[in-house]
Amino acid sequence: MTATLGEHAAGVVAPDGINGFYEPVPEDNVPRLRRAAGTAGIDVAAEMTHAEHVAAVRAGEIGSMHSWELVTAVDGPGTRLTVFLAGCPLRCLYCHNPDTLKMKDGEPVAVDTLLARVRRYLPVFRATGGGLTVSGGEPLMQPAFLGRLLRGAKEMGVHTTIDTSGLLGTHASDALLDDVDLVLLDIKSGLPGTYRRATGRDLAPTLDFSRRLAERGNAMWIRFVLVPGLTDAPENVAAVADHVATLPTVQRVEVLPFHQMGRDKWDRLGMAYELDGTPAPDTALVERVREQFRERGLTVY
Repeated sequence: MTATLGEHAAGVVAPDGINGFYEPVPEDNVPRLRRAAGTAGIDVAAEMTHAEHVAAVRAGEIGSMHSWELVTAVDGPGTRLTVFLAGCPLRCLYCHNPDTLKMKDGEPVAVDTLLARVRRYLPVFRATGGGLTVSGGEPLMQPAFLGRLLRGAKEMGVHTTIDTSGLLGTHASDALLDDVDLVLLDIKSGLPGTYRRATGRDLAPTLDFSRRLAERGNAMWIRFVLVPGLTDAPENVAAVADHVATLPTVQRVEVLPFHQMGRDKWDRLGMAYELDGTPAPDTALVERVREQFRERGLTVY
């Protein structure tokens, strides 16, 4: 998360049992709990035969969803309905929601059902300048469903955002990207070796996708998760900043400090958590990294 859920800093279970996670708010960098509603209030898709289900998925009529939430000041401008789709090809060491990694673990939801939820919040979006954000997991694992969801939202006049690692950028058609007002692009490292260590995958597809977005004129907010001992090396940050500075449609860079509040999910899933002893970055380190981006003339939060 994703975002990014999605690729934010870390996750917890809130005291009331609602899944939630903390994310730094740009102005003061104070982590705040965000609460996800799971699939509460959104009906899962009606039962159908396996063949009917496969056909509906291929047509983009049904997608696999982890959860949704209504949130302000993150995931794009204004108040956002953020939908977290299930499934992700990355295996980030600091993933705060490993329960979103497998598409089969999500709930089947009809695109029309989600669009009905979007319509419900139209007055909120108009009052706050908000809209729909699709995160994950990785939303581009479900391009047909994502495309239908974005198209339906744009037909209502809703501002649209996707939160993506960019690894599957080739899955995004030009028609799909025409329906995207803002891309939250997670660039997790600037050095290929560090990227592979952090995610298990290659960096090049993300950089290629960022160039394509810039050439098309798609607005971007860049997200960089700062993990001491993993992504904090000055040369790694410099590589990210140097690349981002070449992208004319980048509006801001968000430096997201790592923290440990999501590791319990790894334990519950029986997954080895390699960053158990990794501390949160201190204020001096966060400021040093932000300054590296500012030195390239970038707006940083």
